Amino acid sequence: MNTPKQLQGGKVWLVGAGPGDPELLTIKAARLISSADAIVYDHLVGDGIMDLARPDARLIYAGKESSRHTMPQDSINQLLVDLANEGLSVVRLKGGDPFIFGRGGEELETLVASGIPFEVTPGVTAAAGCAAYAGFPLTHRDHAQSVTFVTGHLKDGTVNLDWAALARPCQTVVFYMGIGAAEEICRQMINHGLPSMTPAAVIRNGTQADQRTLLATLGTLPQRIVESGIKPPALIVVGSVVGLHEKLNWFEKQ
Repeated sequence: MNTPKQLQGGKVWLVGAGPGDPELLTIKAARLISSADAIVYDHLVGDGIMDLARPDARLIYAGKESSRHTMPQDSINQLLVDLANEGLSVVRLKGGDPFIFGRGGEELETLVASGIPFEVTPGVTAAAGCAAYAGFPLTHRDHAQSVTFVTGHLKDGTVNLDWAALARPCQTVVFYMGIGAAEEICRQMINHGLPSMTPAAVIRNGTQADQRTLLATLGTLPQRIVESGIKPPALIVVGSVVGLHEKLNWFEKQ
């Protein structure tokens, strides 16, 4: 086996870990993880991925769970600067893709301000990975000519979104971090024109062995979430492509 390529110290690699299944890591992401001096990793990094790290690597957990943050974002930003200034090769490892609701841009702005060199390695974002494993084609000529990724939790804690745009027909809408706001999301989508019978679903722990897909409609989804007890991490998917689950579901049937 080839020895991992030595990484230049005093630098940060912003790396997407994908949606959970370790086999969805890119080859480059796996190489960087196995070569880094230090890895600052998030809660949504899939099981087994951290096993790729060097035995002597410094591993720092900086996960953010619902209503519980291990480390404030400003502290994470400064940590990356401090580690790089120690001359270390640093991997900042995020679930999914670091530029899709991963705050990657905020962290890079801090690095730029501090003169720290960096590179970005994209990952399979949760929407694409989880939808594929649930049998939801995000676009389909008969169902959805566009797809929108949207956060269900804004920085100020509200869900003040462009509902008129999100409720347009013939598209798929994927809400990240939306479980806590599911009732408001469904109410607004219906109020802005989508039928209450529009298919909707929740995918929890997508692409992982314990993946769970909850099927419903906009009218029934909030109650179904309560009844099922489903908790984050999970995505909400809205659109008629959800109706293809029974036909195209391959992962949960294995």
